[in-house]
Amino acid sequence: MLDAVGRRDVEELFSDIPSEVLARFEPTGLEPKSELEVQDAVRRAADSNRAMDMVSLLGGGIYDHYSPSIVGHIVGRSEFYTAYTPYQPEISQGTLTAMFEFQTLVCELTGMQISNASMYDGATALAEAALMADRLRKRRRVAVAANLLPQFRRVLQTYAWAAGIELVEVPYDASGRGAWDQIPGNVSGLIVQSPNAFGVIESLDGLKAQLGDALLIVATYPIALGLLESPGALGADVVVGEGQCLGLPMGFGGPLLGLFATKMEYLRQLPGRVAGRTVDADGKTGYTMAAQTREQHIRRERATSNICTNSALCALAATVYLASVGAAGLRHVAELNLAKAHYLAEGVRRIKGFRLAFDAPFFNEFIVRPTEPARVVRARLEDAGFLVEDPAELEALGVENALRVAVTERRSRGELDRALAVMGGAK
Repeated sequence: MLDAVGRRDVEELFSDIPSEVLARFEPTGLEPKSELEVQDAVRRAADSNRAMDMVSLLGGGIYDHYSPSIVGHIVGRSEFYTAYTPYQPEISQGTLTAMFEFQTLVCELTGMQISNASMYDGATALAEAALMADRLRKRRRVAVAANLLPQFRRVLQTYAWAAGIELVEVPYDASGRGAWDQIPGNVSGLIVQSPNAFGVIESLDGLKAQLGDALLIVATYPIALGLLESPGALGADVVVGEGQCLGLPMGFGGPLLGLFATKMEYLRQLPGRVAGRTVDADGKTGYTMAAQTREQHIRRERATSNICTNSALCALAATVYLASVGAAGLRHVAELNLAKAHYLAEGVRRIKGFRLAFDAPFFNEFIVRPTEPARVVRARLEDAGFLVEDPAELEALGVENALRVAVTERRSRGELDRALAVMGGAK
């Protein structure tokens, strides 16, 4: 392939990339392999993975939720599974209809007025929200809560670095909530996550009034909105989120689904694409692309983003999930998550040498602090068949010797009781 394009090696192929960008990445050290060798290596790695046979207590942005069978049935249909871009409305009505319904459901869920047709994942949606705030307020500074999920922060930092935007951290207090009395001035926006990286539900009431004209950007967990008041009702200007919990599998980290909703006044600054409903010349209902503020469609200097598509199939899965469970069903799922997580948390409190790191209200995940090394407890749980996150993720947030535990509607009381016994030292 290199010979065909007249390049000596991979380094010469990518020589147009600025050196300061390349310096941010480490060489992989991988040598070329044949297809057969690669297949064998991947097969060996897959065979060594025990995750599918274990009970998941993983959280931190991706969760082990139940997906109704209808979701897989619909997204597996060829007319959706193979469809891609809806550039020709006259032959893409099914795809455009699904996008429109998805946008409507996201608006109802978040309490906002307009949504795009989805983004790659929650992290890129959040980064795009920061860029949007800066385009609107032009202060080159965005405040970020320190209890943001680490993977969201890493993507945000990359976007901000490339755009020349300064990120100013807002610390969290002893309860695990943001210390909103320490928000810096002269910022384009404030990024808050609720529930946050500790599972703690943030107090958003009155926060927008405190910010003045700076945008309040809220990253949320869609299942939690089955119980919590919508961010839009609490003053949010932009609401983003990771939609994996809405009918998508954990999938070893992907594919994911980014939600992005905002106020109608910011339509022209909304990244990505927006589907709209209209009528044709005969007065029949039809769907079309209503807005595409990207460089393929408008002048490059006015483009809001270089995102060139959306997670259409994943968005369809979320649409089918929400339509099938309905409002009452979503509330019931949220109640199960809340009740089961608190059942486990109360059990943890009763184990000698264990406590919860924070005392603020939480949804379905929480932070456990053992007196013995957290990695020892994690190893004990893994030996007993439980998947628990590496404590290093919390160490990156300044929380030492702790474990993050998430509980969804899929966990049975028997599984939770067994996890408690293992934490307490039972074989």
